[in-house]
Amino acid sequence: MPSQITTELVKELRDATGVSVMQCKRALEEAEGDMKKALAILKKTSSDIAQKKIGREVKDGAVMLKIKDKKAVMVSLLCETDFVAKNSDFVGLLDNLSNNALLGGIEKMKKEAKDLIDPVIQKTGENIQLGEALEISGDVLGGYVHNNKMAVIVSLEGGSENLAKDIAMHITAMKPEYMSESEITPEARKTMTEIFEKEIASVDKPAEIKKKMLDGKIGTYFKEKTLLNQAFIKNPEETIGKLLEKSKAKIKEVKRYSI
Repeated sequence: MPSQITTELVKELRDATGVSVMQCKRALEEAEGDMKKALAILKKTSSDIAQKKIGREVKDGAVMLKIKDKKAVMVSLLCETDFVAKNSDFVGLLDNLSNNALLGGIEKMKKEAKDLIDPVIQKTGENIQLGEALEISGDVLGGYVHNNKMAVIVSLEGGSENLAKDIAMHITAMKPEYMSESEITPEARKTMTEIFEKEIASVDKPAEIKKKMLDGKIGTYFKEKTLLNQAFIKNPEETIGKLLEKSKAKIKEVKRYSI
C-alpha cells in the first residue's frame, strides 16, 4: 500500500461507504489518497455494478409503511433473495426511501432512489430495484404489514386509527377480492356458476334441489370473497360491514401490496 494510503484512510472511507476494505483500498490508490475522488470512484463503481446486475430477477424483497400528518405511504424494495431482504443495509435503504416518500413525495423519492440503491447493490452483490410506491391521504388512516412481505393501508370516513389498522390486518389475513357485492361482475358470477354447476352435475337430486345447492355455493363463495360480508378475524360473531356500522365509519380507500 502506498505510504499516503494509510489504514486510517481506508477505515474512514469504509465507515463512510460500508463497502469492503479491498474496494476502499483500490479506490484510494486510484485517487492517490484523495478522499473526495475515492468517494466519486466508488459511486461510479457502484453504478457500473448496478448496471451489470439489472437483468437479474428480483423475486424477493420487503415492503414498509409510514403514516404521518394524515398521509400514508407504502414503499416496496425488491431483491433476489430473502437473505438480502433481511440485511440491515437493505432494511435501512427501504426505511430511507419510505421516509423520503413521506416527507418529499413519491415522485421526488423515485428520482433520487437510484443514487441510494446503487451503493447497496455494491455492498450486497444482488440486484435491487424499487418496487411499488403508493400513497393515501385522509383524516383516519391505519395500516398493517405482515412479515415485511404484505402491506395494507386503509382510509376511513369516521371511526378511529385503531379501527383502520384492524381492518387493514383483516384484509392482509383474509385477502378479499371485492369490497362489496356491487363490485362483483356478471362475468365473475358466470364463471363461478359454471364451475359449481359441474361440481353438482353428478349429484342424484331433483332439479329444484340442485338449484338451491348451486345458489348456496355461489352465495357462500362470494360472501367469503367480499370484505363487508366477511367475518371479522378478531370477532367472528360480526362482519366487517357490521363492525363499520357500529363504529359509524365507512371505508374510503384501500391500498394493498404483496411481494
